[in-house]
Amino acid sequence: MHGSIFFYSVSGDGHIEWVGSAMIWLQLFLSVANIVMIVLAFTSNTRRALLPLREAAEFRTLIAAGRIKDASTRAAQSDSDLAIVLGRALEKAPLGVGSMTQAAEQSADELLSARLRTLEPLNILGQVAPMIGLFGTVYGMIVSFQVIAATGGAADPAQLAGGIGSALVCTFWGLFIAVPATSVYASVRNRTIAMSEEMTTVVDEMVSLHRPKAQTTPATATATAV
Repeated sequence: MHGSIFFYSVSGDGHIEWVGSAMIWLQLFLSVANIVMIVLAFTSNTRRALLPLREAAEFRTLIAAGRIKDASTRAAQSDSDLAIVLGRALEKAPLGVGSMTQAAEQSADELLSARLRTLEPLNILGQVAPMIGLFGTVYGMIVSFQVIAATGGAADPAQLAGGIGSALVCTFWGLFIAVPATSVYASVRNRTIAMSEEMTTVVDEMVSLHRPKAQTTPATATATAV
């Protein structure tokens, strides 16, 4: 089947070029993996996963009312980044606002790093796919030149079809994989970072609403008695 972008065609002498065929089938497999990773990247880094607005409003209401225990319980029931970060901040409530803010920022950084690591395979695929395509392209050209050399420069076009087909098809699939992979990686990565920063700001605002009850020290008690 000559000229197909899905199956490597036989060469002019009726034999299949197995190396070129293997390169194309590898790229076909990578294209499927690319689609899966793109879908996961979009579905795993949504606003609902990082900063659900309704949940944020619930937390803000509870903290403003001084119901820290209820807010902690509510945070433990959710798996959003907002709930995780706020939950860790509320664990430090007895130590004051400063400790809460520090815990929240550290937790947010950890979650963001974890999310970016899950996106990294998409970036790697976008970088490697053109190299695989280039490898197939170079190999296809080598095969074509070998045919020309073997026939003393009088090669039949059908005999060159195998090498040239491998070169062009490998280039096609390399770009077909790389362009969406790198585009989606950059887009989702930037959006995830932006939402993470927004989520950190929201948590800091909630933490600022917490007002620990002033503790009466012995000196204060003595002064009051006098």
